[in-house]
Amino acid sequence: MKKASNPDSYLHILKYISLFGGVQVLNVLIGLVRNKFVAMLLGTQGVGLTSLFNSTIRFISDSTSFGLSMSAVRKLSEDYDQNNEEKLTEDIAVVRSWSMLTALLGLFVCVVCSPWLSRYTFSWNGHTLHFILLSPCVALAALAGGEFAILKGVRQLRSLALISVYNVLAALVLTIPLYYFFGIAAIVPSLVLMAFVQLLLTIMVSYRLYPYLISFHKAFLGKGWGMIRLGTAFVITGILSSGADLIIRSYLNNVANIDTVGFYNAAFMMTMVYAGMIFSAMETDYFPRLSGANNLRFTFNQIVNRQIEVTLLLISPLLTIFLLLLPQLIVFLYSDKFLPALNMAQVLVLAMYIRAIRLPVEYIPLAKGDSKSYLLLESSYDVFLVVLVLLGFSKWGLFGAGVGMAVAGFFNFVCVYVYAYLRYRYRLSSCLAFYAVLHLTIGILVFLCVRSDNDWLRWGVASLLCVVSTLFSLGVMKARRILIQN
Repeated sequence: MKKASNPDSYLHILKYISLFGGVQVLNVLIGLVRNKFVAMLLGTQGVGLTSLFNSTIRFISDSTSFGLSMSAVRKLSEDYDQNNEEKLTEDIAVVRSWSMLTALLGLFVCVVCSPWLSRYTFSWNGHTLHFILLSPCVALAALAGGEFAILKGVRQLRSLALISVYNVLAALVLTIPLYYFFGIAAIVPSLVLMAFVQLLLTIMVSYRLYPYLISFHKAFLGKGWGMIRLGTAFVITGILSSGADLIIRSYLNNVANIDTVGFYNAAFMMTMVYAGMIFSAMETDYFPRLSGANNLRFTFNQIVNRQIEVTLLLISPLLTIFLLLLPQLIVFLYSDKFLPALNMAQVLVLAMYIRAIRLPVEYIPLAKGDSKSYLLLESSYDVFLVVLVLLGFSKWGLFGAGVGMAVAGFFNFVCVYVYAYLRYRYRLSSCLAFYAVLHLTIGILVFLCVRSDNDWLRWGVASLLCVVSTLFSLGVMKARRILIQN
């Protein structure tokens, strides 16, 4: 098994964030074209309906997957780092066996619960058949999640990058014609088709590396109990996280309308998905590295701080530019009908700064195998998220929902950092704290400028701040690279 050299170095982090960041940019560009067509062909109602279906699928998947997509990565990463090929092959078979069981469980639960899902997700009760037809999505997602965990655990990062590109391309090529000819009626078939394509693309790589082998003997399945026990925390947090998202979207649909769900989804996608593409690039490489060093205190602390630093320096200039051009981007990526999502999206961009600092620290309990701590931190965040978003929406509409999400994110950051400080003796470096305060201050100033009616502030000062943020990040990264090379 060939490993990357210096996996904890600053340059390694830059290399793999650049790799997956580039892939994410390509994915986003392709996704932008797809979303533009979806918005044009289905309108706000179609986008809202798709959002509710996806949230429900994710809720069932998270509730029945036993967290294998994360707990398996930790186990396989340890096998990989120990160069234990025989143990790795056996554990891969265990992961696949449990993935098959969770796939069948998820399909069954989705079918049985379809009347309840229809009744409580929508203000009208007429989607039971749709949820039954969507049940294969849950099973396919469970199988794909197991294969993704295998590829992450054995550091097949380039293969994962290619799979994600092909998956987005397939979504564009296969679903747009269906939406064009059949409109909203094509939503359910498209979701099932894409779940199948994702699994197919994944197994084409993973089965070639490790031939398919499963066993349902009790003794063999028992070898996976360690992953299942750790995964139990993922199940509960998955239920809470997906449930929180589903509660919020269902609430918006019931107290407002399906169009409001569409606006909410547009704001969420614009920030959490598009602006957050650096996070997606980070997670694929970071968690396996962190898991491999969970017993080395100094190295462990260093990995977390370096990851935060690179992530913050890369994403901060992008966020300022994103804030500046957000109105134009919404019209370009969706249509002018989605402009009511602007206020919420602007607030969520600020929340991305906190997320850049928080997310690497959140992975510490996972890498340590501390499922109870992970459950405690995530469940507290989900509760506050639901309460604050619903309260914010009731007071100030979608803008209030954005404020609620931002405040919940800040609360979670404080809890996660204090907990990691006390329990794992994690320390945020002083220079990292300085970078965070500086970039967040610049972000807040840009936020205030773009919301001003004064064109000089709106464009002149905001553009200047974008340049300052970019030059600062480039200067720090250049200095770091020179220091390391010398």
